[in-house]
Amino acid sequence: MPLSDTAIRSAKPKDKLYRLADSNGLCLEVTPTGSKLWRYRYRFNGTAKMMALGTYPAVTLLKARQSRDGARQQLAEGIDPSEQKKADKQTQAITGLTFETLAREWHAYRSPRWAKSTADKASAYLESDLLPALGNRPAKAITRPELVALIRTIESRGAHNVAKKARQWLNQIFRFGLAQGSVESNPATDLDAVAAVAPTTRHHPHVSFAELPELLSTLDNANINTLTRHAIRLLALTAVRPGELRAAPWAEFDLNAATWTIPMERMKARRPHVVPLPSQAVVILRQLQEITGNYDLVFAGRNNTARPMSENTVNQSLKKAGYEGRQTGHGFRHLLSTELNGRGYNRDWIERQLAHGDSDEIRDTYNHANYLEQRREMMQVWADSIDALCAGVNVVSIKRKA
Repeated sequence: MPLSDTAIRSAKPKDKLYRLADSNGLCLEVTPTGSKLWRYRYRFNGTAKMMALGTYPAVTLLKARQSRDGARQQLAEGIDPSEQKKADKQTQAITGLTFETLAREWHAYRSPRWAKSTADKASAYLESDLLPALGNRPAKAITRPELVALIRTIESRGAHNVAKKARQWLNQIFRFGLAQGSVESNPATDLDAVAAVAPTTRHHPHVSFAELPELLSTLDNANINTLTRHAIRLLALTAVRPGELRAAPWAEFDLNAATWTIPMERMKARRPHVVPLPSQAVVILRQLQEITGNYDLVFAGRNNTARPMSENTVNQSLKKAGYEGRQTGHGFRHLLSTELNGRGYNRDWIERQLAHGDSDEIRDTYNHANYLEQRREMMQVWADSIDALCAGVNVVSIKRKA
């Protein structure tokens, strides 16, 4: 006999699961916990199968029979209703996938392959520019014109570097979606073809070597924080990236060996970097130990010692000292490169000191030489030449000896 609502309501749980049959393969499973589950039992290509149709009373007897009849119609058409249900569910999930979900999946996938600073920057741009505009949109519905409009909005506020990064990341996000089947096309290709022309800017300005004593003297007399003053001196003596310095923990330094080892996770090139420390840098670091030696970070933040000083601190201090447009923290790297190349030092030593990858990717892959001892000598001569220049000694003749 077919089931009735009365029979379903009065069905009580037993020690073991049991089924109440309706008709044409429809049945109700009653579990020991009291749950009542609709099932459709059928055969497809000679194989017995079972399909879930929902839970009673959310799915009534009438709705369960309608679902069963729909499944029987699919069987008549040669379609396996269970497999079709899975396909429909997957299609619905993909169609409903928002750009925010796709972007966060991409970021989680890419982050382990990036330096932490890169991952943080990508996350910041997602939150500030991409997700507010596109986050709730179905990823599959996003079109090229609306991406062009978004990029032009970013460009309109003069943030051309942000726009460039946004174009790159949008392309990567949709390529990721293509690869995993979340989208059927990539609307972010060729966005650079309509990019606005950025105004010509002088990137990472720096003073000449001859002007360095005046800069350092000005900073010594300027009203800036002691940690910041020491940070600028260390940038001039080591030519590391400002982000690598400001986030450096004491654990990376071996002052007795005059060596600073930065792990790959903190490096832009994703490989560890060994920095030889000239004696002048060791003196500064020992002075810093008296200030922040009890903290994890060398340049512990003023308000929160668990966080490093702000990334804008160095440049703001140089600006305050009167060097806006003339010197940045990153500019010390350019200063060292220009000067040491001019002195005839081995290019590979200089590039390794700057932790640059080789433009020849194959050469870079196989060139694991650190040139540590050569760089140690080179950087000590560099530091000594700064001291000599500040003391008024002519250092033009200091060249790399063959």
